[in-house]
Amino acid sequence: MEPTAHSSNKNSRREFLKRGGMVAAGSALVGMAIPRVHAATDDTIRLALIGSGHRGSGAVGNAMSVPGASVKLVAMADLFERRLSGSHKALSKLFGDRIDVPADRQFLGFDAYRKAIDCLRPGDVALLTTWSGFRATHLEYAVEKGVNVFMEKSISPDPVGIRRVLKAGKLAEEKNLKISTGLMCRHSSARQALIKRIRDGELGRIQLVRAYRMEFRRPLGPKKADDLELYWQIRNPEKFLWVAGGYFHDRTIHLVDEMCWLKDSWPVAATGAGGRSFDDTDLSQNLDAYSIEYTFADGTKGLVVGRYYADCPAEFATYVHGTKCAAQFSGNIHAPKVRTHRDQRITADNITWEPPKEQVSPYVEEWRVLLDAIRHNRKHNEVERSAYSDLATIMGRAAVHTGQTITWDDAMASEFAYCPEIDRLTPESPAPAEVDAAGRYPVPIPGRWSEI
Repeated sequence: MEPTAHSSNKNSRREFLKRGGMVAAGSALVGMAIPRVHAATDDTIRLALIGSGHRGSGAVGNAMSVPGASVKLVAMADLFERRLSGSHKALSKLFGDRIDVPADRQFLGFDAYRKAIDCLRPGDVALLTTWSGFRATHLEYAVEKGVNVFMEKSISPDPVGIRRVLKAGKLAEEKNLKISTGLMCRHSSARQALIKRIRDGELGRIQLVRAYRMEFRRPLGPKKADDLELYWQIRNPEKFLWVAGGYFHDRTIHLVDEMCWLKDSWPVAATGAGGRSFDDTDLSQNLDAYSIEYTFADGTKGLVVGRYYADCPAEFATYVHGTKCAAQFSGNIHAPKVRTHRDQRITADNITWEPPKEQVSPYVEEWRVLLDAIRHNRKHNEVERSAYSDLATIMGRAAVHTGQTITWDDAMASEFAYCPEIDRLTPESPAPAEVDAAGRYPVPIPGRWSEI
């Protein structure tokens, strides 16, 4: 079996904790200087973590790795006690008394996010790191309470959630709140250097962007008889469209965001194809392959491919082709593998320029920018561009799932929501995805499926 590309990443938030809540040998902090422990003072920015899985715990580590940062974790919220306690133990081991979350500020349940955010003061930061199905709900409350936000990608699994996030983002701007999102590649110095060269005309007019995330994806097996169906689906988020938009959406938004950044615009339409292998034993809602052609207003094309078979070559990269020459924009697991080439050949012997090695991980740099904006009252709101990149991802996914061409206007106006009752979920609520007698969940069939 081809090893998943994740095995090589040592800076990803996802790799911060090992399974079972153990510290991943400081993996999220490799190459970063951890600042000394600060005493709690009036200028300490307090954090509340909503969603204490690998991404949330990693985001806390990234925040605390900003040199000179005076931040402290004071509250945590999750649905699952084991995950919360494992995260608390691992973070405490790494950061000592900067993790100031006693039992009475550890909250469980669907309303736990409210209790954690209520522990914050104006100027503090709520980390919204649950899966994207819950993002709009949590963001709206954080903005209502007047606190700053770091929220993970993806933004929402459906167009209704995107519009809710956009509305909350506008209100945050009116309140002068600062919001950062998890599309950290925008904070990569190597990518920023290439973007400047592209804007200066070095590649000529951009004609094509192509991006690939081809890796092994573990299938979903049968649910244990004693597992609550609703919690089973939330514990397997990328297997269910309502929780995180599915595997393609959650993992590929970074590549779609890079495509839109390179073009400095949003696609007007998307069409695509995909499917599952005939002998697939996966019980989830995911397809095994996605191939999407995006069209921009000037006719430029963007190609985005996701493929999740075992025993096949892996690739994780973004390339851009101009009328003068081509360039690589991104490498394996978001590595800053950035270089320009003499012509259209992307080969090691055809490189004309590479940027200096990045001195700061983009995962930490996005936090430095956020904390600096808070301390110096600078405008900082990444909601709109991140939500638009997510909407473009939804367009591509919907084009494959439905077999139709999906336009930007279609997606922006859509009233489709996977789980309209998500704000009112309780442990007794029925699970949004209905399982059949064979233990399988609904899988998109082009021509019969609707999600726009």
